[in-house]
Amino acid sequence: MSRARIAALALLLALPITCARPQPADRWWAHVRWLADDAREGRGTGSRGYQAAADYVAREFRGAGARSGGTDGYFQPVRFVGRRLREPESFLALVRDGRADTLALGADAVLSVAYDPPDSVDAGAVFVGYGLQIPEYGYDDLAGVDLRGKVAVYLRGGPPSLPENVRAYAQHQGVRWRRLRAAGAIGFAALTDPTALPMSWERFAMNRLTWGYGLADTALDEHHGEKFKVYVNPASSERFFEGTGHTFDGLLATARRGDPLPRFPLARRIHARVRIDRKEATSPNVVGILEGSDPALRHESVVLSAHLDHLGIGAAVKGDSIYNGAMDNATGVATLIEIARGIGAAKVRPRRSIVLLALAGEEEGLLGSRAFAVNPPPAVGTMVANLNLDMFLPIVPLRATVAYGIDESTLGDRYRAFAGSAGIRIAPDPNPQQTYFIRSDQFNFVRQGVPALFFEFGGTAEDSAPGKRLAKWGETRYHAPSDDSRQPVNFKAADAFNRLLAGFTADVANARERPVWHEKSFFARFAREAVAR
Repeated sequence: MSRARIAALALLLALPITCARPQPADRWWAHVRWLADDAREGRGTGSRGYQAAADYVAREFRGAGARSGGTDGYFQPVRFVGRRLREPESFLALVRDGRADTLALGADAVLSVAYDPPDSVDAGAVFVGYGLQIPEYGYDDLAGVDLRGKVAVYLRGGPPSLPENVRAYAQHQGVRWRRLRAAGAIGFAALTDPTALPMSWERFAMNRLTWGYGLADTALDEHHGEKFKVYVNPASSERFFEGTGHTFDGLLATARRGDPLPRFPLARRIHARVRIDRKEATSPNVVGILEGSDPALRHESVVLSAHLDHLGIGAAVKGDSIYNGAMDNATGVATLIEIARGIGAAKVRPRRSIVLLALAGEEEGLLGSRAFAVNPPPAVGTMVANLNLDMFLPIVPLRATVAYGIDESTLGDRYRAFAGSAGIRIAPDPNPQQTYFIRSDQFNFVRQGVPALFFEFGGTAEDSAPGKRLAKWGETRYHAPSDDSRQPVNFKAADAFNRLLAGFTADVANARERPVWHEKSFFARFAREAVAR
């Protein structure tokens, strides 16, 4: 069958889920409304609201004709450790010559509790530039720096001389921490250029006292060995550099010019006490499988994923404390369900199997996808591609999509051709400094050698009406209670996107050859490592 015929079949498979309103669009939005209803309490990790949502998705997968693919029916249970800061009993100070400059928790800094803290921390500190080691490119911020027993202080970001996705990979917290720990650091303090903040400091800090979660399995926990971690308000970062001959503003100017950042010890020591509450919890990934039609290929799977969790109940904003997560990411899960319905009802299914995966713990650091990608249930078979949905934002017309990772593998080449045949333009990454390629669940599949793409709406100029609408959404609704089902949605655009993704999923599952990494891709090394294992 020709590629055009395959593409046409894929689009036809999508038609049952994407016809114009009212029925199919209302059905997709009905899933969103149910998942984002206040009764689900924001679908926080380990919560009853999340479990209710997982039960709902499992029922929908079953109703669409997908068989169970987890280790416990449709579920793959994931064990978590929950931690919550007891802020009145905790403190943070910078100390020099017996003088303590106390930082106000919340206003000046946010203490992370993604680890089990020691009784206290009293350590020297070293500014290590971006805190990155990328030996493949001869880049090493840690060379010649004594970090033994010290806190590494770094500026979030990376050198502009390196390829965008390489910078993104090196900035992943697990990757960065592994390098810092190997150099002897006990923890880190992260500083941020105020122009690169994805939200205001006040919004970032407002939920610092809610429960945060890590993986209970220490073999998977990438925070293992941390003894201290803090994020610093840009407005307070200057205080770290007293007595060093450097200023935070000066370092920012150096970084913005693209010049190398210096590395030097700080004149102040870090004193901290971190007190936490601790509990254990379990939340499942939800796994359904649409079995492929080709006996020779059905053991291979295309994984279609979206995270099911959100932030749960947090600090109230305008009297509302439920972080419903409608766009982030009930929309993605609803699309999974409707794609399952469309492909499951087709007379002939795609040749490869399609794994439908609703993930736990994404908001806690891509935890459910790490547990799944490292230890996939046996029923999943050999994963050949991951297509990930996370907050694709159907609030503007669909004129273009961004596909993070599009230049890394033949999966991206295939998407570029498929989207073009559907009249959809491919837009470049609008915010490369935000490193989105490592900030959603596809990254854990990439690290296991699986080619992956991550999709969202794009291609709108910042000064256009749609561009301003997207920007305002990020400023006012992202990770806020107002991300609920009462907000505007562009149903026509959502339908078109669902049609596109359903068609492309089937196209990949029908392809003669599985996707492979481009030879020059930085991420091809993970596929080679997977073969070696």
